[in-house]
Amino acid sequence: MTEIPNNKLSEDSVPLPDAHWSEVRLFALSFNGYAKWGSHAKCADIAKRSLDTWREKEQLPNSLTNLRTCLFFEQRRWTHFGSDPDEETMIYIHAILDAIKKKIKATELN
Repeated sequence: MTEIPNNKLSEDSVPLPDAHWSEVRLFALSFNGYAKWGSHAKCADIAKRSLDTWREKEQLPNSLTNLRTCLFFEQRRWTHFGSDPDEETMIYIHAILDAIKKKIKATELN
């Protein structure tokens, strides 16, 4: 998948919130969280804090970049596991997709 910068995203480029994992994982790779943050560790830290916050409060990051970081990291995590995400994780992933669409619609690209 070709990388897509935040300012080039369109609503049509984001999978629907109920999209199948095969479509979501390809979109997730349109952003490289490792390159953005300079390391696997920094990317993982952002993603872990976001997932923890989601599990505790059902709140997502406010920035498009952090949302895409989380989606990218989930793609990498589940590829490493060798399976599709579980139902709980797919709820989180679909919430991220919805939040990304809302950011694009509001043109809050950062």
